[in-house]
Amino acid sequence: MSSLDPVLSHIDATLPQALDRLMDLLRIPSISTDPAYKADCDRAADWLVEDLASIGLSASKRPTPGHPMVVAHGQGAGPHVLFYGHYDVQPVDPLNLWDREPFDPALEDGPNGKVIRGRGTADDKGQLMTFVEACRAWVAVHGALTARVSVFLEGEEESGSPSLIPYMKENAEELRADLALICDTGMYDPQTPAITTMLRGLLGEEITIHGPTKDLHSGMFGGAAMNPIRVLSRVLAGLHDDNGRITLPGFYDGVPDLSDELRAQWDALNFDAGAFLGSVGLQYPAGEADRTALEMIWARPTCEINGIWGGYTGAGFKTVLPAEAHAKVSFRLVGTQDPHAIRAAFRDYVSAALPDDCTVEFKGHGASPASQMTISHPAFEAARQALSDEWPNPAAFVGSGGSIPIAGYFKTYLDMDAMLIGFGRDDDQIHSPNEKYDLESFHKGIRSWARILDAISKADA
Repeated sequence: MSSLDPVLSHIDATLPQALDRLMDLLRIPSISTDPAYKADCDRAADWLVEDLASIGLSASKRPTPGHPMVVAHGQGAGPHVLFYGHYDVQPVDPLNLWDREPFDPALEDGPNGKVIRGRGTADDKGQLMTFVEACRAWVAVHGALTARVSVFLEGEEESGSPSLIPYMKENAEELRADLALICDTGMYDPQTPAITTMLRGLLGEEITIHGPTKDLHSGMFGGAAMNPIRVLSRVLAGLHDDNGRITLPGFYDGVPDLSDELRAQWDALNFDAGAFLGSVGLQYPAGEADRTALEMIWARPTCEINGIWGGYTGAGFKTVLPAEAHAKVSFRLVGTQDPHAIRAAFRDYVSAALPDDCTVEFKGHGASPASQMTISHPAFEAARQALSDEWPNPAAFVGSGGSIPIAGYFKTYLDMDAMLIGFGRDDDQIHSPNEKYDLESFHKGIRSWARILDAISKADA
């Protein structure tokens, strides 16, 4: 019998106690955005310090200008992993849409089995406790962890993490490890686990095109005076060609193609683009014509117009020729695309497209590069196999259409790759009323982390 088997058996036998501990943590209303809950955030940090100390980790609460960090270190041989999570939660408004009190968690019947209902169940208390409970099981059965584990928990993730980067910079030496582990993501589907290895970056630009010095009567000036909305429409329409490719010079510099291995994994997921788009009343992918829909949302860059306005938009009709026209444009970035170079290319493109009598004003909104993990590290394949052993379907390395800043911060400030593994599901209703976390996600999540810790320790051996 392997050293892992009794750990898994222990997890199964002690699931009720693990669930009780999670319920205790969920009862603490650690809402980071509201100053009225500052003491509760502090109480959640204290609870975690005590719980981590109970499994033999050296744990402490670290002050910041905002809510405290929780940092813990364990002893052990093998690879050093740093687990990240957050103990703060979103506000509960609108309260009238909850079926029960948000901080009175309960086990309920769901359409696909038992669910844990309450604020923070999926984001992120239930997720972070899957890792803690896996560590607890290893210590209970063998007296020690199978790897050298550190834990890093913050209390401001839901309010923009203002203290995170300064803290990471000031404590880089203490926090640096061989690999970061993040449990704040989800499954590909309820039977298919995933390791997120690609996170798109994000660049935002707001533009204002100025024309005449004031709004004009279109009967008196129409045709003779330049209309900024007409200019803006032409500029924005030129950002894509007929095949959906983005036309900015140098835009695709640093965009990698999928490896054959990764493409095979994604093909095996049998992603249904028709169902994906059909759920929002659409039928046809609108990105690059030679790419699959899954590539478009995980591995390809985008340029999207998020807002456009100008002139009269109220009730009725006003024949005005506006003095200004405005738009917000965002870019999702992949690979090694340089957000600052793309910002410069966008501004050059807009400026060059302006006719006489028009000027442009730019306002930037963030510029973060993509994060792409080095999956050639043996720990990644070991973790994928470990997840595959626990769940019905093989695990896959996947991308994320959105951006998860913490993974990029680990790379930028600690020079560490991050392995993003979570057990959330699409219907968990995070940030919304009636948030839930499937009991299966909690149970098998604990078992999964126990397997991953075992696999990582052997992969590094």
